[in-house]
Amino acid sequence: MGKRSRQRKKEHQKNSKPGGRDSRDNAVGLGCHHTGYADIVKENKLFETYYKELGLVPDGEFDQFMESMREPLPATIRITGYKSHAKEILHCLKNKYFKEIQEVEIDGQKIEAPQPLSWYPDELAWHTNMSRKILRKSPLLEKFHQFLVSETESGNISRQEAVSMIPPLLMKIEPHHKILDMCAAPGSKTAQLIEMLHADMDIPFPEGFVIANDVDNKRCYLLVHQAKRLNSPCIMVVNHDASCIPRLQIDSPDGGKDTLFYDRILCDIRIAVRGVEQLAVGGRMVYSTCSLNPIEDEAVIATLLEKSEGALELADTSAELPGLKWLPGVSKWKLMTKEGQWYNDWSEVPANRHTQIRPTMFPPTDAEKLAGMKLERCMRILPHHQNTGGFFVAVLVKKAPMPWNRRHPKEQLSSSVAQPEASPVETPLPGLPLEDGEGGEMGVKEEAAEISPKEAEAGDLIKEAKVCGPPPNKKMKLHGFKEDPFVFLTADDPVFPPIESFYDLCPDFPKINVLTRTHEGKKRHLYIVSKELRNVMLNNSERMKVINTGVKVLSRNSDGEEFGCAFRLAQEGIYTLFPYIRSRIISISVEDIKVLLTQENPYLSKLEDAAHQQAKQIGMGSIVLRYQPDNSSSDGPQCPIELCGWRGKTSIRAFVPRNERFHYLRMLGVEVFRDKQGQGPGTRDGEEKVDGEEKVEVKVDGEEKVEVKVEVKMEVEEVVNDGEEGVETENGIKDGSIKDELKEVKIEATST
Repeated sequence: MGKRSRQRKKEHQKNSKPGGRDSRDNAVGLGCHHTGYADIVKENKLFETYYKELGLVPDGEFDQFMESMREPLPATIRITGYKSHAKEILHCLKNKYFKEIQEVEIDGQKIEAPQPLSWYPDELAWHTNMSRKILRKSPLLEKFHQFLVSETESGNISRQEAVSMIPPLLMKIEPHHKILDMCAAPGSKTAQLIEMLHADMDIPFPEGFVIANDVDNKRCYLLVHQAKRLNSPCIMVVNHDASCIPRLQIDSPDGGKDTLFYDRILCDIRIAVRGVEQLAVGGRMVYSTCSLNPIEDEAVIATLLEKSEGALELADTSAELPGLKWLPGVSKWKLMTKEGQWYNDWSEVPANRHTQIRPTMFPPTDAEKLAGMKLERCMRILPHHQNTGGFFVAVLVKKAPMPWNRRHPKEQLSSSVAQPEASPVETPLPGLPLEDGEGGEMGVKEEAAEISPKEAEAGDLIKEAKVCGPPPNKKMKLHGFKEDPFVFLTADDPVFPPIESFYDLCPDFPKINVLTRTHEGKKRHLYIVSKELRNVMLNNSERMKVINTGVKVLSRNSDGEEFGCAFRLAQEGIYTLFPYIRSRIISISVEDIKVLLTQENPYLSKLEDAAHQQAKQIGMGSIVLRYQPDNSSSDGPQCPIELCGWRGKTSIRAFVPRNERFHYLRMLGVEVFRDKQGQGPGTRDGEEKVDGEEKVEVKVDGEEKVEVKVEVKMEVEEVVNDGEEGVETENGIKDGSIKDELKEVKIEATST
């Protein structure tokens, strides 16, 4: 045993003794002297001095401000707003779980029910102060907790800090917008953007899309997991340093090439300049930070506005989120060093500090220019006003191209030449001094992608015309796991005729938007993207690293070949594919859904007469089970439901992942509660059990109680190139999706 191992063992033994690590929760009061973890001292005199001196907190509120900073944040949840099931989930939360919680008492005190965020539209966001410790003390609260976990994994609820919900709301997303999220991980705001694109569920392919980027390769997979829950064909996850994210090209309507400019951009501090460069004229960029320090907030915005020479302006968002409490941005501030030394302006900064403190960290000295910036339009959110984290947000609107990006007169350069844009080399953003080898304004590196022949030609012409151009581009460096290719199929690919015939697909089904993840061998899964994302991918495959895109719509099933089609429908993509399917559809009722989701493999005769007759007319193979709400009745879900299933010889089965199955059962008034004692050995509280049995208590319509056994089999897709041998990555992910499709979920009633 090595020295480090012996030391770790010794520490473990020490911490296992009374008063050690295991008994840290028994410590009483602040500043106690028990052994184990020391209490975190939530005090910082310099911090308090700085914020008091700047006057960023209203008079008489500073003690509240500091006390709020020391308290843990409440848990906040958001119901995904683009799905047609959102109202059903909200109805279930308000009329069942929240009502029950109001009657719960823990240690003699009534539990405070969750409350809606007053400023979030349609009551789709809620917050609660209930801790995990409290949740474990009551069966009713445990049911609520299981509901949240299950619905989160199904993509119907997202857990997200309240203030981080604000930037997407201020972007005013419309379905046709091209959106760039520059630092997207872990993905909660990205999920909001996707939801807003799909506000109209009757449109399977919105014209817009979201490109979600993160510099950390591993965090990109976390981002994928968040985005994949929403099953959208309009999301692409890429892996780049946002400060030098490549400028992309797309096909133009006239057959040429255009530069892709985004209608909406979400960004933070170091990448703001690159963001506005890629923003379309008329577009919005939302800049936000989790800081209340003006150097990271108003100083950055002021610098951007000054350098833009009128191309940018702050939008007035004062009326956009009624109910949200915020303070206007400030126009006066000064700097303090970590030693407590104050500087009122740049002239007071000694020369030996010029590399750490820059002129742009101070407010503009021109009073007229400062007033014209309208920094009061920035929004400052203080933690004690609505029990949130501290937050800063500003919305910039682009009125014209950036001055360093404006095109040269056409007579100087051929209009057929793609002209690269240069950034001025001047002062860095506050707190971001230029590093060696970095070009571009404010410390922003030039675009890290290989230079194209047209760009090289443009560079030569610029030299001949003696026009100042950008420095040479550097070859893009790619890190992280090697991804399988994204291969678009042609319209005449032999895979399509059996699929089109079997499901009677509409003639306008966009076959050219279908892709797979292998060049050779059998295609195991077929994914689909919007035509706009296809345009982006085909024109930029060499200059961007795509981690994941598309939604799975079809999966190969060897049993299906004998019935006329080797591909079965995938539940993830059914809402995208369904509008094009014209056969193999069975209309089902609420009672049919209950049968399909609570019985393992029911006979066709278990269905109600209408569905039974339809099923008898359909041959064996993959099917769509569709529920359509009855507008004349309030009974049952008031939204359409499409489930993938399989028509057997004498039976029928729904192929639905477990959490979605529980989701639909709850929508039908069936209460699902997993018995913790039913979990197998090695399964911790809150973890899912794979390939085993677990007892589930089901309560139908508040009366009939059924104890059921859930036999769960997990189909973990091999992490390989389709049809080839391969090696699984260290985190079990290769094509960017979390492999959690349930091949089979059996729910069998054992007693009534």
